Amino acid sequence: MSTVTDPAPEQPALAGLEPPAPRRRRSAAAAGPAEHLPVARVCVDLAPPHLDRPFEYVVPATLDAAARPGVRVKVRFAGQDVDGWLLERVERAEHEGRLLPLRRVVSAEAVVAPQVARLARAVADRWAGTLADVLRLAVPPRHARVEGEDGAAPPAGATTPGPAPAAVAWDAYRGGPAFLRHVLSGGAPRAVWTALPGPGPHRWAAAVAQAVATCVLGGRGALVVVPDARDVDRVCAALAEVGLVDVAQGGPVARLVADDGPAARYRAFLATLRGSARVVVGTRASAFAPVADLGLAVCWDDGDLQHAEPRAPYPHVREVLALRSELEGAALLVGGHARTVEAQHLVATGWAHEVAAERATVRARTARVRALTSVELAREGPAAAARLPAPTWRAMRDALAVGPVLVQVPRAGYVPVVACGRCRTPARCTTCHGPLGLTSADGPPSCGWCGRLATGWRCDECGAAALRSVRVGSERTAEELGRAFPGATVRVSGARAAGGVLAEVPDRPALVVATPGAEPHVASGYAAAVLLDAAVASAGEHLGAEVDALRRWLGAAALVRSATDGGQVLLVGDGAARPTQALVRWDPAGLAVRELDERAELALPPAVRVAALTGTRDAVAAVVARVTVDALEVLGPVPLPADPQQGAALEPEVRALLRVPPARGAELARAVAASVAIRSARREGGAVRVQVDPADLL
Repeated sequence: MSTVTDPAPEQPALAGLEPPAPRRRRSAAAAGPAEHLPVARVCVDLAPPHLDRPFEYVVPATLDAAARPGVRVKVRFAGQDVDGWLLERVERAEHEGRLLPLRRVVSAEAVVAPQVARLARAVADRWAGTLADVLRLAVPPRHARVEGEDGAAPPAGATTPGPAPAAVAWDAYRGGPAFLRHVLSGGAPRAVWTALPGPGPHRWAAAVAQAVATCVLGGRGALVVVPDARDVDRVCAALAEVGLVDVAQGGPVARLVADDGPAARYRAFLATLRGSARVVVGTRASAFAPVADLGLAVCWDDGDLQHAEPRAPYPHVREVLALRSELEGAALLVGGHARTVEAQHLVATGWAHEVAAERATVRARTARVRALTSVELAREGPAAAARLPAPTWRAMRDALAVGPVLVQVPRAGYVPVVACGRCRTPARCTTCHGPLGLTSADGPPSCGWCGRLATGWRCDECGAAALRSVRVGSERTAEELGRAFPGATVRVSGARAAGGVLAEVPDRPALVVATPGAEPHVASGYAAAVLLDAAVASAGEHLGAEVDALRRWLGAAALVRSATDGGQVLLVGDGAARPTQALVRWDPAGLAVRELDERAELALPPAVRVAALTGTRDAVAAVVARVTVDALEVLGPVPLPADPQQGAALEPEVRALLRVPPARGAELARAVAASVAIRSARREGGAVRVQVDPADLL
């Protein structure tokens, strides 16, 4: 550990002008070290990977009572005061030199619970990251005023849950009742759940609430992680229906969402930490919530991109909860209307069991699905090429007579992509070569990258000035539907829409235009859903594009009434064949099985473990050269396409892929982390970003 250095020499003052002698403050170390467990091991909040280890400090006697494992502390490191987390106290130090004392204890709250510390270390090792990076994700920023609030004990009026609710939502699933019995008895089953569609007591949120209530009745805590705040609201409402209300109302449920603000988030975190809340419902960061005696962890819609952490070390909620279920002996439920390839891999390897309904039940609960491809519309003649063909218009007209109609559009905005009206060459910005689009009907085209207006644009190929739409967004779609159905109410839901993302819409006839993931709920379900631009939605070069398209389609189709109640779903366009067929059959598991088999043949994740190293060529090559793992296969490095927004002055980036069998995954992560630590200690030039099993592999 670093030692205290001699102070720098000072310029002597003139006689008679000496400044008054500074008041000497009694340091915490002056009282001597604590008698019991005088050595603290601290995770210092520093970024360099080569510093990813606990550092030892002396616990002064004056801080003996406050310096508990898990508290925030200030320590001296490299001549500066830095933040840290006290992980443990021990009797003897491993360091043979002199130890510096703890500067102070920032807060008496032990914000890093023991089980969270173990999980954070496992996550850092799994994704070749550092413990400090993971703890920054796991522990919300401190809010001193909230810490002063009285919340150490369960609020007055808090009650324990009554008898277990009737698990009517799980009776329809093969293996569902057995899963709940196992959870109630204190077991740790692991299941991949394919949820049935539809509103009412069988909806997915009600099923999650019944599973959580069963776990709480068994005397253990529960954790539910969902993609966004709207889903948090739905789960909390379903929990209230089974008697589990918010801690503010005397119940055991805490809502842990970053969008609620730092004070509300920290208040919910402390309620969980202090034991007032036994159930946590939240978004991505809540996967690390300090739930005591965790008995059930739920990840809903694990294919949603919101579950993938965009900050280092880039963990995924599904894998974090899987690690946590093993470390804490908790049950795990990974659910969704669709099924990801990663979830199917858990089933295929026997790590988890499938919970799904029989085919007869699926057919009874789902809407009637029709794929209006160019072959199906051939009888319409030239009108088959219309974005809203006649059969779709008629179906929407009939459905509007009995309820709301959902229209899913894969693109937001007005016309996000335009092309030359004569030669159909994509229109590009003359400054940065970004794609041009329209934000309104009468405005000039603008660049989607730099935002510059392209007034007076002319095609570089043919010189024409006319533009035609290539991709139509939700705003333009709503405008077109308003003309096609005069007098009908049109609502738009999306992140870029004027009204934002709508959580719910009234249960009366209306046209609801939404982008994927922004579909509002209706109490009795939509009368029909139209999924436009199937070819656009299922196109893409990234790994799992077809599975993602099916997930988005099923997310909308699940909000429609069953076929017995007149509900129907229309997929418009020539989408990819496999997700189209899976949607018509309502068979997400079948597509996931086929996709997993293909990836196994091609040695792609999750059949293998992959580490992607992205950065400058020399830096990537140096890191790769130090990685030695049995059965290692190095692919690349290959240059990545230049990003015009970053400018030409930056050195082009390359990417190398390190691939090993699944059994060597942990060894690969350790080797990559060690190589990056060496790079950090040597201060090698360039830049390298490490991602283990990245979502955007292709």
